[in-house]
Amino acid sequence: MKLTVSKNQILEELQLLQGIVEKRNTMPILANILMDVRAGRVELTGTDLEVGLRTSCEARVEEEGAVTVSGKKIFEIVKSLPEQCEITIRENDDLMMEILAAKSRFKVLCLPKEDYPQVPEPKFSAKIVLPMDKFREMIDRVYYAIAQEQRYYLNGALMILKNNSMELVSTDGHRLSYTSSDLEGFNLEKETRVIVAKKTLGELRKISAAQLEFDADDNNLFFKAETRTLISRIIESKFPNFEAVIPKENPHVICLDRQEFTDAIRRVSLLSAERSRGIKFTVKKKQVDLFSSNPEMGEASDRLEVDYKGPDLEIGFNSQYLLDFLTTVNTERVSFELKDENSAALLKPETEEGMKYSYVLMPMKI
Repeated sequence: MKLTVSKNQILEELQLLQGIVEKRNTMPILANILMDVRAGRVELTGTDLEVGLRTSCEARVEEEGAVTVSGKKIFEIVKSLPEQCEITIRENDDLMMEILAAKSRFKVLCLPKEDYPQVPEPKFSAKIVLPMDKFREMIDRVYYAIAQEQRYYLNGALMILKNNSMELVSTDGHRLSYTSSDLEGFNLEKETRVIVAKKTLGELRKISAAQLEFDADDNNLFFKAETRTLISRIIESKFPNFEAVIPKENPHVICLDRQEFTDAIRRVSLLSAERSRGIKFTVKKKQVDLFSSNPEMGEASDRLEVDYKGPDLEIGFNSQYLLDFLTTVNTERVSFELKDENSAALLKPETEEGMKYSYVLMPMKI
């Protein structure tokens, strides 16, 4: 195997693979990437058996071949080389890769391609194309509420594809984030519902492309953006009935300036209890008082003038959970909808065309 490739081209692809390759060293081969050189290109594949990425770039190929090499080491080596340089990579069937550029020379031990796990091949026969800008924005709105726990079905977001619309939902048991987007001319034979792993969504956020092709088989999801294909094992679980969680009647609505609300929460949370991050909200006509206290530090309070005419309410929330929502909203104002002191709050951005965003947050005792 022998090829010459531009540093900038291959570095971009190696960078993407850093989030994929296994770092825990449970199986040494999973710390490697498969490098397959043929037909004027070098194809790079990484997987942790749950999520995989196959990508490629142009190369001058003198001798075709394939081998696996440490994903971290080859990335660090290529990154250290001079800008705009040409890199020659060769391996002569002795499982030793030689990397040459300018006056630098490296030799890196490899593992045979036969040891590398098979990564599923997609067909993309469904012809489902998603607009990447909208999809990335939707991922941002649900990513923070995905759980990291033993309940496997919560370790991803539910993706729903329908005629002319796409929806994403996530929950960690304390909150639920739901977003949907209109997609004109998006026609499907049947509705699709799949749970997409958090790691997969995190990697999709990094891909820059105008469009994203989507397909699935019985075991895997496939996302393709130009020369990059992300493969993700389907989470075989039933997602909670999220429609039943979103409040239908929260009659007490507070309209707030998003930036003022965000700033007040940040200030008051400075002296909240470090574990709970709790803030108490006292809602009265035309005002909301925010209060936090920490026996070891002190207390903080703030007041916001608001458009509210309902009954007095006193309710507590995790300040970080509120900030997670507020920092992913683009509108100037948000609505904060309450039922009573013991029921979930519903937060929404005001006047957002073509997209919907609902955030359900359980209260906490302060």
